[in-house]
Amino acid sequence: MNTVQTQKYTQDISLAVARQLKPRWRQMSGRVAAALFLAVILGIAYYPAEINNWTMLFSDSGNMFIYFKDFLSPDFTDLPVFIQKMLETVHMAVWGTFLSVLFGIGFALLSSQNIAPAWVVFPARRLMDASRAINELVFAIFFVAAVGLGPLAGVMALFIHNMGIISKLFSEAVEAIDNRPVEGIRSTGAGYLHEIIYGVIPQVIPLWASLALYRFETNVRSATVLGIVGAGGIGFIFYESFRSFQYDKASAIIIVMVLTVSLIDMLSSRLRNMLL
Repeated sequence: MNTVQTQKYTQDISLAVARQLKPRWRQMSGRVAAALFLAVILGIAYYPAEINNWTMLFSDSGNMFIYFKDFLSPDFTDLPVFIQKMLETVHMAVWGTFLSVLFGIGFALLSSQNIAPAWVVFPARRLMDASRAINELVFAIFFVAAVGLGPLAGVMALFIHNMGIISKLFSEAVEAIDNRPVEGIRSTGAGYLHEIIYGVIPQVIPLWASLALYRFETNVRSATVLGIVGAGGIGFIFYESFRSFQYDKASAIIIVMVLTVSLIDMLSSRLRNMLL
């Protein structure tokens, strides 16, 4: 490359850099407008959301000061009871997850556009939308009224709500499969059921297992809340401790819940890494 070519090459680079550094006023004005819009929305919601009372979080004469004072001295006197109720919560999550996966697989296959006809996909998806849209706490209130207080109401609440979530996640995995193995099985004259068993299921099993483990982690956390409405587990004694101003016991219960959930998260993360 001679001197003239070198100078031209350098000039082209300089022009390209200058174009990159040139302010993009239209793009910048759009971002400024979006920031102003967000600021206006936050300003409108400032007083209705009572953000102006944020100083109460740090006042030494308010409830937060009393909470933190008692929470820093947890009372583990009833630790065996806490552990028993925490295990009950985990058992609820186990059964809620198992039932949601068991029934969710069928609805996932019915909701997958690449293996089910449109007249089946539409109603299956709408049914799962309804199951997913209603929070498990609402289902827990319903089942407490239907079957009474206790873990069964919590299991059913987790089952119905998570069935909608599982079917959504599983169906998306099915729709992302490689269709060539399915077409190969179809070319042998195999039936529809054989296509699913030998062409679809082997491709999605690892991801399905990983998603099921993730939902189990989530269900353990959700099950701790369901006890507040009488659906069994550790949530009920936590709510009773809080209502009776026994914040030291409530603190101990929270510690038990955090340790249990953390342990389950670590174990399931290892299992997911093995499966994927």
